[in-house]
Amino acid sequence: MKMFKGFQLRQKIANIIIKDHVIRYVELKQTTPLILSRCEERYLPSGIIQEGKIVDRETLETILEECVSDWKLKNRRVRFIVPDPVVVIRTISLPKGLEEDEIRSYLFMELGTTIHLPFEEPVFDYTILERTNEKLVILLFAAPEHIVKSYSELLEDVKLRPIAADISPLCIYRLFHTADQTKKEEHLLLVQVDLSAINVSAFHQHRPVFMRQLLFEGKFEQWEKKVDAFGNIVLEWKGKEDEPLRQLEDVYKEIERVMSFYRFSIQQGNGQISRILLTGDHPYLPQIYATMRERFDIVEMLSENLIVSDNSKTIPPSYHLALGLALKEGTS
Repeated sequence: MKMFKGFQLRQKIANIIIKDHVIRYVELKQTTPLILSRCEERYLPSGIIQEGKIVDRETLETILEECVSDWKLKNRRVRFIVPDPVVVIRTISLPKGLEEDEIRSYLFMELGTTIHLPFEEPVFDYTILERTNEKLVILLFAAPEHIVKSYSELLEDVKLRPIAADISPLCIYRLFHTADQTKKEEHLLLVQVDLSAINVSAFHQHRPVFMRQLLFEGKFEQWEKKVDAFGNIVLEWKGKEDEPLRQLEDVYKEIERVMSFYRFSIQQGNGQISRILLTGDHPYLPQIYATMRERFDIVEMLSENLIVSDNSKTIPPSYHLALGLALKEGTS
């Protein structure tokens, strides 16, 4: 006897983001159109994770166990993101004669010897940027193996089953691409402004070209949690009144520097940023968007019509990263 197809239950994959200040989780009902089944978040006390590195594992494990229990995720398959501060993206020229199936082995041999990274024993992936008779150029993504392993083992210890890791620029780009807000010929700058850092990454030909991160000095405990009219947790600043605005001024200057670097150093004057895509979980994101529109005039945010929620609840930009992770293919 065969079960009716409509009665088959398929366990969804959990998509978890763990940042210095928060744990977020989303689950999709379907991808076309994009319908969100569930989203949850749990803010972390200051100091448990610092610049992507787990400092107080015992407390973090306790909190994550509570999340797994409250969100009913036990034994679920899970995707997670490698923290931005530990990720390195490099453009590297390889011997032009290397075949496709030889590249990974070559990188295994040369990382740490002829190809230098700011850490030992990396985990890595790559994409081919250019292959001609004269040269072979790849984009290398790398992170310290022990840090990636610390997150994977943490997830396993709270009865989850990690099946895939990703990096935030690829997740954010994937989401904007789903919204039909990317074009292959354009030079796009993704700007992700979060509570503790800004991540800036450039894309061309649907590929990342480089990534840069700027950390903020502000302390998380100076933000007070409140619940808005939609039932979402929002943060209000309780420190020195001008401090977040001063930090944001640094953000705009950094974006200008990145755009100049991209135009003159990376593109050698032959290309420049044509559009800026803005997202993030910073409480001042609407003000940031307004200011950036005035300064750059090429800024846009994710289309509000892209995401539909099961309960018609408004989905804030703070969940965009997890949504982009949920759209990762090949692991469902």
